[in-house]
Amino acid sequence: MLWILAALGVVIIVALAVYAGRLLRQVEEQKRALAAAIKTRNDKLIESIHLIAKAMVQGQCNLSEGAIRQTVLLGELKLDQPVVVEQEYQAMSELYQVVKDMPTHSVRKEKPKKEIRALDREREKHEQRLEAAIIEEMKLLQDRQF
Repeated sequence: MLWILAALGVVIIVALAVYAGRLLRQVEEQKRALAAAIKTRNDKLIESIHLIAKAMVQGQCNLSEGAIRQTVLLGELKLDQPVVVEQEYQAMSELYQVVKDMPTHSVRKEKPKKEIRALDREREKHEQRLEAAIIEEMKLLQDRQF
C-alpha cells in the first residue's frame, strides 16, 4: 500500500512538473512575442522620427508641428534608456512647451481672428528664435541610432 501511495505521489509530482514546464514555456513565448511587437512598433516610430527630422531640416515641415510630433513619438518609444526630450532636445522641447496648448483644427476656427493672429505671432516669434538650435537638433536626430 505504501508503494502505491509513493508511486501515486511521484506521478502527481511529475505531472505538476510537466504542467509547470508548459506554463514556463508559454510565458517565454509571450515574452518573445511582446519583445517582437515592441521592436516592430519602435522600428515604425523610429522611421517616422527620422523622416520628420529630415523634413524639418529641409524646411518641409513646420517647426511647431514637428516639435509636437517628435515629442510625442519620442515619448512613445519603449527603450531600455528612455529619451529625455527636455534634456536631449532642449530647443525643440522649449518650442513644444509654447505650442502644445495652442488651439488646433475646429477649436482654432472657433476662436476670434484677433486671438488667432496673436497666437500665430507668439508661435512664429519662438520658431524664429529657436530655429537654428532646433535644426541642429534635428540633424542629430535624423541620424540617431536608438
